[in-house]
Amino acid sequence: MEEKNQSFSELEVWKKARLLKNELKELADRFPPEEKFRLTDQLIRSSRSINANISEGHGRFTYKDQIHFCIQARGSLSETHSHLIDAIDCKYISQEQLNYFRLMIDEVGRLLNGYITFLRKNL
Repeated sequence: MEEKNQSFSELEVWKKARLLKNELKELADRFPPEEKFRLTDQLIRSSRSINANISEGHGRFTYKDQIHFCIQARGSLSETHSHLIDAIDCKYISQEQLNYFRLMIDEVGRLLNGYITFLRKNL
């Protein structure tokens, strides 16, 4: 799964989280202007936090620290999903859009859980 000296940007989980983040940014850019400093900002921040935590953990010295940051990333992933539910409740996105992003979130979650399992085995 992870090789010595592999960059965080080579991790499959980071790549998939990056795709999710970029697509969510495009989606959030279409929210009403009055949401710019509310839901739009929260959605963008939480989705960016997924990648940030994966990369920060990857740069840590111990597996324990790496696991901690991956768990933080998993929390940000859940937060992102919650913001998307807020977006559908406000009628900013359709059920189809929510379903699409839910599939992406589930995939990132599976990869993240797999990475955490890998790190725990090396602990």
